[in-house]
Amino acid sequence: MYRRTTRLLGAAGLLTLTGTLAACGSSSQAAPLGKSSGSASAHPEWRKYTFTIGDNGGDGSQALAKITGAFDDAPYKVKFARFTYGPPLVQAAASGDIDLGSVGDVPPITGAAKEYGFKIVAVNRSLTPSQSNENIIVPKGSKLKTLAGLKGKKIAVPQGSSAHGLALNALKSVGLSPKDVHLVFLDPAAGATAFNTGKVDAWSIWNPQSAIAVKNGARILAKGLPPIDQTGSYYVASAKSLGDATKRAALTDVLQRLAREFAYAIKHEDTYARAVSEEEGIPLADAKASLETFETRVTPIRKSDIAAEQKLADAFLEAGQLTRKVDVPSITDNLLPAGYDSSKLTFG
Repeated sequence: MYRRTTRLLGAAGLLTLTGTLAACGSSSQAAPLGKSSGSASAHPEWRKYTFTIGDNGGDGSQALAKITGAFDDAPYKVKFARFTYGPPLVQAAASGDIDLGSVGDVPPITGAAKEYGFKIVAVNRSLTPSQSNENIIVPKGSKLKTLAGLKGKKIAVPQGSSAHGLALNALKSVGLSPKDVHLVFLDPAAGATAFNTGKVDAWSIWNPQSAIAVKNGARILAKGLPPIDQTGSYYVASAKSLGDATKRAALTDVLQRLAREFAYAIKHEDTYARAVSEEEGIPLADAKASLETFETRVTPIRKSDIAAEQKLADAFLEAGQLTRKVDVPSITDNLLPAGYDSSKLTFG
C-alpha cells in the first residue's frame, strides 16, 4: 500500500488536508473494527494531538478509514495529506509536515542521503511475495523482448521512487548501468503521458498505473520481484514526533489503526476495491485489477529488511544515483512491539 496515484497531482506533491475523520459519520461503515487499546478514556492526554498521515494514493487509506470507522473512537484527530509519490512524502515527514506515511523502498534511502529527519518505523510486508506490485512495462506493439534490449532506450522513471530502484536493479541484472540507457525522470502523471504518446520506450511504474496500462495492451518486460526488487514497503515517521514519549505512544496507536483497517480490507476485497475506486476516481474494474497484488500486513522492521535496504542503498551509490553512503540502521526505529503482525487480527 504505497507509492500509487492516478490523479494529475501538483508537482509540489502535497494537495489537500482532509477534515478530521472524527467528523465522518459511522453510517458509512462497512463494519466497525472495534476499539483500539488507545481509546479516549484510556488516554485523555492524546486529545491535544492532530496527526497528519501522508497518503501516496492508490491504497484507499483515507476512504477505508471512513468506511471502517478505524479512527472513530480515537482521542486524537487525524488528517490525510496526498502526495504524488514517495520522495516528497519522506521530505514532509522530515520537516514535520506529516507525522506518518507509507512509501516504497527507495524514498527512505534518497531521503537519508539528503539528511532528512525521519525514521523507518514499520514494514508493510507482502502476503503474496510472488506477485509484483510494480513492473517495467513497454507499450502495445513494442519490439522490445528483453531487458538487455533497453540499451540506448528511453525509460520513464519517477526519480527517487521504488520504481527507480527496480529500474536500476533490473538493468544491473543484465550487465547494464544508467549510462547505458536514458532514464527520463518523470512523476507518475507525466510518465503516463510520455508512455501513452510514445515519447519513451518503457516505463518503470507501480499499480494501479501498471495494471491499467497492461489492461489496455501494454506488456510487462520485467516484474518487480526478488532478487531485483522488494515486494514490501515502509512506514516512515517524523523524528520530532518519535522523540516525544507521549506523542510516540499515540503515534503507535495511529499506526496500529491503519494496520487494522488494511487487515480488514484484505479480508473484504469488494469493500476495498470500492474504497480505492472512490478515492482515486478510477473504474471499479481497474481498482480490482490493481489490488490483485496488494495483500500486505504491517509488522515491525526485521534485520533482513535493514539488510535489503542497505543493499539497495549501496546499489544506488554504486550507480551514481547517490552522492553519499546511507547507513540504514541509523534511520530505523521500530514503532511496533515485537511479534506484531496485522494479518493475525480478527474482526467481528
